[in-house]
This record gives sequence, C-alpha cells and structure tokens, in this order.
Amino acid sequence: MGVEVSYVIDTLYAIFAMTLIIFMVPGFAMLEAGIVRTKNVTAVLTINTLIYAIASLAFLLVGYSIAFGDFGADGMSKWAAFLFQMAFVGKVVNIMSGGVSERAKVIPLALFTIIMAAVVYPLVVNVTWGANLLEGTALALSMYDLAGSTVIHSTGGWALLAAILIIGSRKGRYTPTGGIRVIPASNIPLVTLGAFLLWIGWFGFNGGSVGSIASKEGADAVALTIMNTNTAGLAGAIMVAIVMQIRYGKLDLTMILNGALGGLVAITAGPDLYDIYTPILIGAIGGALVVFGVSFFDKLRIDDPVGALSVHLVNGIWGTLAVGIFASNGEDITFMGQLKGVIVVAIFAFVVSYILLYIINKVLPLRAHKDEEVQGLDVEECGVEAYPEFKRAF
Repeated sequence: MGVEVSYVIDTLYAIFAMTLIIFMVPGFAMLEAGIVRTKNVTAVLTINTLIYAIASLAFLLVGYSIAFGDFGADGMSKWAAFLFQMAFVGKVVNIMSGGVSERAKVIPLALFTIIMAAVVYPLVVNVTWGANLLEGTALALSMYDLAGSTVIHSTGGWALLAAILIIGSRKGRYTPTGGIRVIPASNIPLVTLGAFLLWIGWFGFNGGSVGSIASKEGADAVALTIMNTNTAGLAGAIMVAIVMQIRYGKLDLTMILNGALGGLVAITAGPDLYDIYTPILIGAIGGALVVFGVSFFDKLRIDDPVGALSVHLVNGIWGTLAVGIFASNGEDITFMGQLKGVIVVAIFAFVVSYILLYIINKVLPLRAHKDEEVQGLDVEECGVEAYPEFKRAF
C-alpha cells in the first residue's frame, strides 16, 4: 500500500476513534445525571459540559506541548494525532467530578480542570507516552499502558480521592452511629444509557491507541484490541451479577453496569497483548473488585456517588499490574516495571491534586453551603432545574 493511502487511512481512523471517545462525554454526563438526585442534575450536566470545553482548550493551548513537545506525527495528519490525544484529557477530570457530585461547586471544579488539563495530566503523559523528561534518571518508567489504565483512569482516581478527603461526604450519607444511608439513583434508564455510551466509546479509546490500521497486521491488532476490550466488559458485568446475587440476593443494575466499566478499565492497559481468553479473567476480577471496593470505601466513609474510585482507581491499578502478570516478557514488560509506574504516578497525581485542590478550596470553597446542598445545586449554581415539575427530595 502506498504511503499516501496509508496516511489517509490512519488519519481517518484516528478521527473516527476520537469521535468514539467523544461519545464518552455524554456517557459520563448521562451516567452521573442518572445517579444523582433530581435537584442536582443540571449542575452535573453543566460541569460535564464545561470539562469537555475547558480541558480540550487547555490541552490545545498548553497541555499537548508539555506532553509531547511540538505538534507532529508519523504516518498520519498531525492534527488527527492531536485530536485523538485531546479526546482523552477531559476523561481524567470526568472521573473526579462524578465522585464529588451533589456537594461540589461548579466554578472551583472548572478551575481545577484548567490546571489538570494544562499541566498535571500532561506531565503524567510526558513520562509515560510522551517526551519523557525522566529518561535517563532513576525514576524513568518502563510501564506498558496502551490506553491509560494508570495514565488516565488511576490519575483521575487519585485526584478524586484527594478531592473527597478535602470536601467530605454528602449531607446525611453516613449516620453518627456508623450507618450508611442509601441515596438511590434518580433515573436508572439514564444510568444505563450513560454506561453503554462509555462502553461504545471504549472501542475508540483502546482501539485507536494501537496507532495504525492501514496494514493487515495493524488491522488485526486493532480488531483483537477491540474484541478483548469488549470481552473484559462482558466478564465484569457477569461477575458482578453473580457476586451481587450470592452476597445480597439482589441484581443491582447500577452495580452490574459499574462491573462492566471496571472490566473495561482493567483491560485498558494491555488489550493488544492478550489472547482471547485472558480478558475474561482480567474483566471478571475487575468486576469483583468493584463490588468489594464500593463496600470498602463506604466503610472508610469516603462518599463516592458513582463508584468512580472502585471503577477507575482500583481497576486502573489492577489493569496495569495485570499486564505484568499475564504479558510479562522478561524484557521491556515486567511486573516490577508495571508496579513502579503505578507507584510513581500515584504519588505524583495524588500529592499534586491534593495541594492544588487544597489551595483552590481556600480561595473558592469547593463545597456548597449546607443550605445550598439541601436546596439542590441546580437552583443555586445554575438557576435551571432539570425537572422543575418534580418536588425536590430533601
């Protein structure tokens, strides 16, 4: 195949993959809008919209250069390569925003989005996928992370953990005696729609990360990557259904969907490296980790309405380590190399996010006032109620 034809095909594929990833914007928005109470739906949709706009522009103006250096690409249009990388950046903050919903104010989150997209996330990309400012030092990473189990999902998860430690839990979520008050989702169909939009977007997320489809080998690698991605999601959903039925006697749909997402996060580090059976195990373990992770964080009184810590942080770690377990080749991929990458990114992402959020919280309080939280953030933050004909639940 001629160089020009390959160039066009790979450019088209990168743009197509980027478009699939952008489907994750409404995916996160619908999932979060369905999970929160009706009085907070507009606020959730507003921050999701702003995250996409702000993060993308910050990455265009500053972040991409920090991550990769000058605009450039081999084998495809440099603009297509940029668009594909730009599609990732907002997802890091989406992971965080959902976990602090129903009590976090929009403007401080938007301010954090600017810094995360322009500096923090690009620095993580720099030392993993990009220009690699750590090259030649003792901290240089050899971690294999095809599409971001650690680079994206764990980074967002560590930022979320920092935010929850600063902002605290929702009013009434935990009782003084140690009990846990269940706050039910307001719209299960929206949760389901959001989860499946995310699932579809993952095919671009992982498949596009292979880089090239303009050859027989490239096409096979892309197809295998997407198939393994889907397989892990299937296994995660099924495992959660089994565990929930055995443990609680109930098939909780929100947990089953999060199990699928947990499996998808777990496979993201190495879907191109496995045979067609290994993703079943990786995804199933990822689903089980979601169930036990949600219980674990609740016991610690860490209030995460959408289960993002269990889905993205825990499974981001598991997925990255799984590469070292199932795809270690004794050379460039080792378990210790994977573990080192997890630890370095964890320390950097958590510490920097905590410091930034602490400073922002001192200047512009992250948490809404108690009266605003009771009234609902739609009225106080946005002036528009998503369901004005409904009586708001206090």
